[in-house]
Parts: sequence; C-alpha cells; structure tokens
Amino acid sequence: MTEMMRAVGYRKPTPICDPASLEDAEVPVPAPGPRDLLVEVKAVSVNPVDVKVRASSDPGGELKILGYDASGVVIAVGERVTLFSPGDEVYYAGSIARPGTNAQFHVVDERIAGHKPRTLTFAAAAALPLTTITAWETLFERFRLTPESTGTLLALAAAGGVGSMITQLARALTRVTVIGTASRPESRQWALDYGAHQVVNHHDLVAGVRGAEPDGVHYIFSPHTGGAIGDFAEILQPFSAITAIDEPEGLDLLPLKTKSITFHWEFMFTRPLFEPPDMIVQHDVLDRVAGLVDEGTIRTTLSRELSPFNAETMRQAHAMVEEGRMTGKVVVSGF
Repeated sequence: MTEMMRAVGYRKPTPICDPASLEDAEVPVPAPGPRDLLVEVKAVSVNPVDVKVRASSDPGGELKILGYDASGVVIAVGERVTLFSPGDEVYYAGSIARPGTNAQFHVVDERIAGHKPRTLTFAAAAALPLTTITAWETLFERFRLTPESTGTLLALAAAGGVGSMITQLARALTRVTVIGTASRPESRQWALDYGAHQVVNHHDLVAGVRGAEPDGVHYIFSPHTGGAIGDFAEILQPFSAITAIDEPEGLDLLPLKTKSITFHWEFMFTRPLFEPPDMIVQHDVLDRVAGLVDEGTIRTTLSRELSPFNAETMRQAHAMVEEGRMTGKVVVSGF
C-alpha cells in the first residue's frame, strides 16, 4: 500500500482570496532518486516566485505543489548520496522542475542542499536558502566581487528577502559600500539594521542616489527593472554592472550602451534545471553561509512565522507576499 502525505497545491490560477487558490491534498510520499535526499519537511517559506507561478501557470486541473525554500530532517537517501546521512538537518531551495516543498515529505538533489545552521530553528533556517543563493550568485558570480572589492553597490528593495542577504553578504565578505532603497520607515530601518550604509527612497531614485553618492554607483542589484533602465544609466558610472532577477516585458537596454554598462540576469534555478558540472556549488554556498550564521556574521531574515501547515495558512502567507510590502521573509511551520 502506498504511503500518503499531506500537501498543499493548486489546480488552476485564481486570486488568493479564492478558497480554491490553494487546497489541501493527500498525495503519495515521493521516492528518492540516486542523488536525492528524502526530507521530512519542518518549515517552508513563501517567495515571490511561488506567488508568480500560482497566479500565472495553469496546471490544467492537475494538482501542482508549490514551494522552494525548506528546512527539515533527512530520513532516507539515494544509493549515490555521499554528502548527507539520515538524521541530518538540512535547508535548501529546491528546483522549479520538480514538485515543491509544500508537503510533509520532499525529495531534493543533495548537490543543492546544505546542512542547516545549528544555531537556527527550522523556521529561521527556511527563510534563507533561495535568497541566499540568489544574493551569493549575484555578488560573487555575476559581479565577480572579491574580499578586496570596493566601490558602491545599490541594492533595490533592500528590506526584501534577497536585498537583506545582498546587504549582509556584501558587508561581511567585501569592502563595497552598500546603499539600499526603501520607502517606509519600517523597511528603511530594516535595511539599516541588516547592514546598509545608507538608505534612499526608490520613488526618486536618481535624486536619492546622487545625494548619497554624487559620482554614481558601480553595481546595481534590481528586482524591479521595468521602466528603470534610464535611471540606472544615469546613476551608474561607466563600465559598471547591473544584475536583475525580474523579467519585465519590452526591456530596452540601449540607454546602457554609451557607458558600456554590463547587464546580467540572475536565476538561481539555472543549476538545478541544467545540472552543470559545478551544480554542487549551491551545496557549498549553503554550507558556507550556515557557518557564517553560526558564528554570528549573518542573521536570518525571518520576520513572520505562521502555523499550522495547511492551505488556509499558505493562502495567508501568499497574500502577504503578494501585497508587496514585506520586510524579510514569511515562513510556515507546524507540519
């Protein structure tokens, strides 16, 4: 007889206020593949990608389980697993090509999972993986920063999940100056608490950045790129760089040409999707950051924990993210 588990998913895109937008379900417990861990999930966080997929991707009536960030305990491993053993506590961001983490049990490739920070609860750890990997790849793979790097980095939405990690990692592991953007008093204070040297209002980005850094900035991290390329071209110094994580329609990059500004995309699911030879880099990053957390250098970005795990709670979490006014991350626990 197949063992079953509780999960939360959706069958068609509907507004989050619709009770059918996310539903409780019973599904079979997945079996781990050769490089997989079978994880008993303890906590998950909700990211903008969860909201985007739920609102725009139609699974045609089939149950689609969302969720990427998770923390939990390994209960079984595939025959080729070498990095983990049953009983290990892990945290990870998963893959968009596989069923999500919003379930009691989940399988994940060991090469994209890390050992959970010992000093964090499962909820506090679940807030970190997706934003940590996104921030790390932005700073150290797209911008190619090193411990000796200087210059000024502008982090848009600095109080958000990725922005909070961009700021912390840049402050801890480079010599760059970090300017964050925020518009509300609580988000401004959050950005300062997480390490921004200065915070400017994104509603008048050019004036704010020019007031803080008259000569302009060297790096821009952008989760909100639509309509902003002209402003970016204005405030960036020649030969500078942008890394974006959104995908606005009709994006025109020509204003960047005269300053020879480099434009990068960052998509942390590239390695899980294409499994390149260096796929294990994400495991290494999560382990490295776990060490930084345990030594007190990096803080969790958990700002709200909801419980118990069910469709009603997940709808509440999605609504909070969808509103676009979150500081930090919302996590659902109580499996």
